[in-house]
Amino acid sequence: MQERHVDVAIIGAGSAGLGAYHAACAHTNSIVLIEGGPYGTTCARVGCMPSKLLIAAADAAHHARDAGAFGIHLDGHIRIEGREVMARVQRERDHFVAGVIDSVEEIDAAQHLCGHAIFEDHNTLLIDDHTRVHANRIVIATGSSPDFPDVLKAAGERLVTNNDLFYWDDLPESVAVFGPGVVGLELGQALSRLGVRVRMFGIGGAVGPISDPNIRDYADQQFNKEFYLDPEAQTRNVGLVDDRVNITFVERNSGHEITESFDYLLAATGRPPNLEGLEIDRADLRMDEGVPVFDRYTLQCQRRDGTPASIFIAGDANAELPLLHEASDEGRIAGDNAGRYPNIRAGRRRSMLTVVFTDPQIAAVGQTWADIEKRPCDSYAIGEVNFEYQGRARVMRQNHGLLRVYGEQGSGRFLGAEMFGPQAEHLGHLLAWCHQQHMTVAQMLEMPFYHPCVEEGLRTALRDLNACLKQGPAMAQHCMETGPGS
Repeated sequence: MQERHVDVAIIGAGSAGLGAYHAACAHTNSIVLIEGGPYGTTCARVGCMPSKLLIAAADAAHHARDAGAFGIHLDGHIRIEGREVMARVQRERDHFVAGVIDSVEEIDAAQHLCGHAIFEDHNTLLIDDHTRVHANRIVIATGSSPDFPDVLKAAGERLVTNNDLFYWDDLPESVAVFGPGVVGLELGQALSRLGVRVRMFGIGGAVGPISDPNIRDYADQQFNKEFYLDPEAQTRNVGLVDDRVNITFVERNSGHEITESFDYLLAATGRPPNLEGLEIDRADLRMDEGVPVFDRYTLQCQRRDGTPASIFIAGDANAELPLLHEASDEGRIAGDNAGRYPNIRAGRRRSMLTVVFTDPQIAAVGQTWADIEKRPCDSYAIGEVNFEYQGRARVMRQNHGLLRVYGEQGSGRFLGAEMFGPQAEHLGHLLAWCHQQHMTVAQMLEMPFYHPCVEEGLRTALRDLNACLKQGPAMAQHCMETGPGS
């Protein structure tokens, strides 16, 4: 077995791992990057990018069906060629993956190892049966993988996850989706708009990452106009019959127990961190619910005795914020600290920003309702706008949605927001920038707003919030200064 001695070993060459590698290189060239699977990152292969490619195709089909409302009539029936849809998804997906692979191949061959890493002790890794790596510091950046409850395994080979879906050659006739989280909602709605019969089942009432009950109820109603969604489903049985998935459940509206058959069951029930195969118990780390205890500003783990470890953890592997931009930030912080150890530094964390690319889109910024409701009830206020009445949204026939913004009484500071509405990906960015700058609602209202645009809806919500904070005048009804949706 080959013996290697390095300053820094990084386990995983995904978004966090690559970020850690480049940051650590600023301090040392004694580095090894270890990857046990194919290069290409989760985002490029089976996550962010292929899902957006499928959503883009679904949006095209949706807009084609809706063109008649604008007086534009397409001759004949809208025809969706599933093979062509999936061929483009895979072709463009492969383009994004190739870009990541190119960046990995630029790394010195002596600095990356192929194989599955396990801990032998706190500072030693075994790579398959060929290399033992003695590392002064280690970064765990192993990412996450889909998981599902045992009851769904009854679907057999017809049970798929997002890791499988993007390798389909064609679109199926029907799919049952379990899990109305980010992945389930994005893929479920896209498949539905591409002509696939979709039923979506959840437990506990959750709809994506929405915690504000007003917005959650609105989104639930809106999604059900397109496809069946039951966030609190009563599923009686899952089975495989004649190569099809039979699901028995209590139908939400009628309350009757029915059985339906589907081509596939898509499990979108979570992505736990890839830690199980690491033999992490040998690393002498303090654990909490299966994940190492770490400092979110340095990404440094703790030993069992509570002292700082020479191990860092970043990205989906730490189960904190499974978002690509967070994984990249965490990788950079962890790699920088592994490189400069023991002179570690706290890294700056950005304001929380989550976007779900459904239609309408979902966004959450800063403190969500789940955070706000823990505060004393007299310490905050809420402003909102319903996009059904917003001018530009109505022009585009995208006038569905609700935005709620939260502010702090006394200081007037903007605390956060949740949204289900048009162009939430863009409004979410504006709000996140303001939140990170610790702006007050009054300062946000001093920013320019063009007419007519969806951002005027944001201004309406901020004006409502400012009035509730007693920092500005009451909302003017039917203001004519800037037109509809002001």
